[in-house]
Amino acid sequence: MGRNNYFQFKRFRIEQERSAMKVGIDGVLLGAWAKVDTCQNILDVGAGTGLIALMLAQRSSAQITAIELEENAAGEAAENVALSPWKDRVEVKHISFQEFAEHNSQKFDLVVSNPPFFSNSFHAANNERTLARHNQALPFSALIELSANLLTEQGRLAVILPVEAAQQFINLAETHKLNMVRLTRVAPDMQKDPHRYLMEFSKQDLPCSTNFLTIRNNHQEDYSAEYKLLCKEFYLLF
Repeated sequence: MGRNNYFQFKRFRIEQERSAMKVGIDGVLLGAWAKVDTCQNILDVGAGTGLIALMLAQRSSAQITAIELEENAAGEAAENVALSPWKDRVEVKHISFQEFAEHNSQKFDLVVSNPPFFSNSFHAANNERTLARHNQALPFSALIELSANLLTEQGRLAVILPVEAAQQFINLAETHKLNMVRLTRVAPDMQKDPHRYLMEFSKQDLPCSTNFLTIRNNHQEDYSAEYKLLCKEFYLLF
């Protein structure tokens, strides 16, 4: 991914000058992968630039609430939504997940998050990037517990995490009666081990569907056919 002040997709554009975390493959993966076919109401936790919310709006007819704690990111996400074809279906709120959950009574068919995952590492030089990358403001336990409370009985929680953090998340989800029902192991290419897990959790006790995705072919020659298929509605390159 480039680090320009904007990223142009097929049907929308992401301005990212002020947001600490720019458009990246993790967000694109989650936005293209999460199941939305039966969703009427979706909650995006930690919206960043608004990327995932807009991808889900493109893929569905759902009403989407996108919440973001960091002020600059929330403002930029709202601007990106306002310039998109789905401004009537996406609402950006500058608020913490804890405060939102405390005052919100609505239930959601899908809660989606590309959550901060660093917990015991050096903080970034600026506070905005620290908020985006470190989970002190939103620990896994809070994300899982609050999501479980906001989901409908058939609702699902979808996240993407590094492999090292995923098992902790899975264990915590089990304590809140959320079962992993879908898992995609993502590898950079066929020569490397998976480095990301795309995971979906449900209150229902269902068998877990698993598969494997490589982003590039061997030796970084080209994007894989499965990655192109997953993202073809978004990238200009595909």
